[in-house]
Amino acid sequence: MGCDRNCGLITGAVIGAVLAVFGGILMPVGDLLIQKTIKKEVVLEEGTTAFKNWVTTGTEVYRQFWIFDVQNPEEVIVNSTNVKVKQVGPYTYRVRYLSKENVTQDPLRNTVSFVQPNGAIFVPSLSVGSENDTFTVLNLAVAAAAHLYPNPFVQSVLNSFIKKSKSSLFQRRSVRELLWGYRDPFLSVLPYPLPRTVGVFYPYNDTADGVYKVFNGKDDISKVAIIDTYKDKRTLGYWPSYCDMINGTDAATFPPFVEKTRVLQFFSSDICRSIYAVFGAELDLKGISVFRFILPPKAFASPIQNPENHCFCTDPEVSNNCTFYGLLDISKCKEGKPVIISLPHFLHATPEIRETIEGLHPDEEEHSTYLDVEPITGFTLQFAKRLQVNMLVKPSKKIDVLKRLTRNYIVPILWLNETGTIGDEKAEMFKSQVTGKIKLLGIVEMTLLGVGVVLFVAFMISYCACRSMRTK
Repeated sequence: MGCDRNCGLITGAVIGAVLAVFGGILMPVGDLLIQKTIKKEVVLEEGTTAFKNWVTTGTEVYRQFWIFDVQNPEEVIVNSTNVKVKQVGPYTYRVRYLSKENVTQDPLRNTVSFVQPNGAIFVPSLSVGSENDTFTVLNLAVAAAAHLYPNPFVQSVLNSFIKKSKSSLFQRRSVRELLWGYRDPFLSVLPYPLPRTVGVFYPYNDTADGVYKVFNGKDDISKVAIIDTYKDKRTLGYWPSYCDMINGTDAATFPPFVEKTRVLQFFSSDICRSIYAVFGAELDLKGISVFRFILPPKAFASPIQNPENHCFCTDPEVSNNCTFYGLLDISKCKEGKPVIISLPHFLHATPEIRETIEGLHPDEEEHSTYLDVEPITGFTLQFAKRLQVNMLVKPSKKIDVLKRLTRNYIVPILWLNETGTIGDEKAEMFKSQVTGKIKLLGIVEMTLLGVGVVLFVAFMISYCACRSMRTK
């Protein structure tokens, strides 16, 4: 009888030990299986999960615009007062709804090339008004004239055409005109073969961004989606030194197995440069654990604060001898037009920049840029790209509407928030196909290990207790 009991206890302890060992073995084996599956499914080639979602995004992407309506245009022109602005918005458009085109694999280099068509559809239900709402905004052509043509004689000639066209430093324009283009009266009377249509994003519809060539990850998963060339070049031609390099992905996806210590590099054609994001927080997005990576203030810091940014300072006049921070002069990228990029409301920018503008209220939560990345696959499941478009306005003794200005202005025109969040249906599919299976495997591993250890310890204690009683 005692032998039967002891044999049963030993058998139970052995079963517990086997379960614990099996659970322990399953952990590295399971991790290897997960890695193997992920490495297969994130490759950008026909038939993988990543490729299908990469060609046609499963996330609805919107661009919201807030227009800066100038309240005191005449006071600025006559007395060089501060510019008073009032933001109005959002005016919302659906973008990135078109699939990538000309998708071509290069098996020799393990790359895939494509172009991303541009399109914008106005969404009235997510907007405060119609595309025909009008505002007082900076006159893009007149404001750029003094910067593009600094010669006094040329400016005198341009002044005659500005007066002839009855143009001024500010103008009334609709949302549609300001964003997507309008025929400018001043440019229309110039007897030179120049483009007559201007707009902040003109031309946009029926154009395409690219050609991009990215690594498909087939030979090296750590390179998946990283840009090899943009418009057949590895550099941009806008910046000196390493600032001109095209680094990282396009931010839609990153190489898998993202760690919190990783710096995510990505290229944005909107700001004509590569930039980066650093880990900020771990969040739950529709039941999926994601890492939020944020654009740090250091990315737009002055060379004094961050020496790595020295090659982004190309015009000492704009940057106050490279001491201003929070600004990016992209004029070389915009055919010489004095376009300045910043975060909305000059968030994280030199306070002096806001001294000439009234009505701005920078807010970290509302105006910062972030990416929510699922760490196992590297997929960006939610993002908010926020930036502001400004123009440099300089005094000119030869152009009447600029004659009385006593200082330079960096005038905000609009700011945008481009957002996308994985849909509920896609989130459920992602959980069932990826994170759900990984969680289930983890639960099985921990259950086997836990139950096994408990059984082994319990049966061994019972066995030892029985032996002790028999001895007594």
